Amino acid sequence: MNWQLKTFNELTPQQIHAIYKARTNVFVVEQHCPYPEVDDWDLTAFHLFLENSGAVIAYCRLIETADEVKLGRVLVVQSYRQNGLGRDLITKALEVSAQLFPQKNIYAQVQAYLKNFYASFGFEATSAEYTEDGIPHLDMIQG
Repeated sequence: MNWQLKTFNELTPQQIHAIYKARTNVFVVEQHCPYPEVDDWDLTAFHLFLENSGAVIAYCRLIETADEVKLGRVLVVQSYRQNGLGRDLITKALEVSAQLFPQKNIYAQVQAYLKNFYASFGFEATSAEYTEDGIPHLDMIQG
């Protein structure tokens, strides 16, 4: 299994399907959040993912804005959690961000229970806790 980094236009139809399937399973079904999971950011983002037998098991997207790089849709599918894959994913995302966008801070909107996890990578909270889609979140930045 190797990490892959692709733009939307570089993804195969099978990879797009696998990404959307994993994201929908985690963010809509598992977390009971009916919201438009597929959005226009997918078209301009870099997609970082790890597959096993064609299924996406870890994923995040990197979105460059004028001021920063946003980590989004960060996930590890349920059957692969608790084995360090989340830490590997964030480590790889930070490495890729430093290569592609060396002068930009990295922003993440994180679920509040993951605050210490992101802090272990040098992220600092930049907001108070707030609720989005019924889940406590906060904004964090690594610079």
